[in-house]
Amino acid sequence: MNKLLTIMQQLRDPKTGCPWDIEQSFSSIAPFTIEEAYEVADAIEQDDMQGLKSELGDLLFQVVFHAQIAQEFGHFSFNDVVDAVCQKMIDRHPHVFDPAAAKLTAEQQTTAWEKAKSQDKDSVLDGIANNLPELLKAVKLTKYAAVTGFDWPNISCVFEKLDEESEELKEAINDGDRAHIEEELGDVLFVCANLARHLQIDPSSALRKANKKFEQRFRLVEKMAKSQDPKKESFDLKVLDELWNQVKAELQNHDD
Repeated sequence: MNKLLTIMQQLRDPKTGCPWDIEQSFSSIAPFTIEEAYEVADAIEQDDMQGLKSELGDLLFQVVFHAQIAQEFGHFSFNDVVDAVCQKMIDRHPHVFDPAAAKLTAEQQTTAWEKAKSQDKDSVLDGIANNLPELLKAVKLTKYAAVTGFDWPNISCVFEKLDEESEELKEAINDGDRAHIEEELGDVLFVCANLARHLQIDPSSALRKANKKFEQRFRLVEKMAKSQDPKKESFDLKVLDELWNQVKAELQNHDD
């Protein structure tokens, strides 16, 4: 860790450092930080342990980069970051670090964690980053609101709400009001995010896998269609749909 911190200091040295690293700021490297987090998730999804090792290193470097800039401006150091997160973990896990604390189940621990995070806040929603991907933000909003008891008692209620919002979307489509359609579609997506939370599934991961599945299938459909008529760029939906079902069946048989 000390070696990495030293390397970061050398990269940011005003006289002998790297010109690109020297001119960076919190804002300019924030997109890279987000990108590295996604690459970590991608390596995990692919079960690529060598890739995960590398991507975790890249993500750690981003933390060091931000801490170095903060230290240069007198805000805090990397050690301050480590000390703060250590204390946070101890404070939020009394059932582990306090022998007198009651032992909790995983579900009770999650509830206690969210309550601990909401202390000294005007709202339990305070602290949710504004620039989170909207799907993840929807999950966090409902998760934090649930701490106060504002949550459906079971998943059947979520499906009922999804049906209700779907009907309202259909009505908005029939009315033709674009603003109203957008609003109702947003409500449907919001309930879908809530459904994912109740199922304890990351909606971003589920959508990422759906995207990957669609891409794999459509590339094969596209290839098969072009092999039948190389000069054609647009095909009849019926033809593409038949090819889609063929590809879907072949891939499912291959998986089996």
